[in-house]
Amino acid sequence: MIKTVEGIYQDGEIHFTQLPQEISDRSQVLVTFLDPAKIDPTKLRQLIDQLETIAGIGQGFED
Repeated sequence: MIKTVEGIYQDGEIHFTQLPQEISDRSQVLVTFLDPAKIDPTKLRQLIDQLETIAGIGQGFED
């Protein structure tokens, strides 16, 4: 399963802007740092939606 959650890295810690749902207490993650000066929030949200759609399609094939 792929789940994308937005957050902010500050003082060596990642602070989620929303809490992840349906995630086990111990999950593997990948962290990608984005340059805030080059990010359009609308396009970022669209990208996240697309990634979650692709993950859902993949899950459908597995089921």
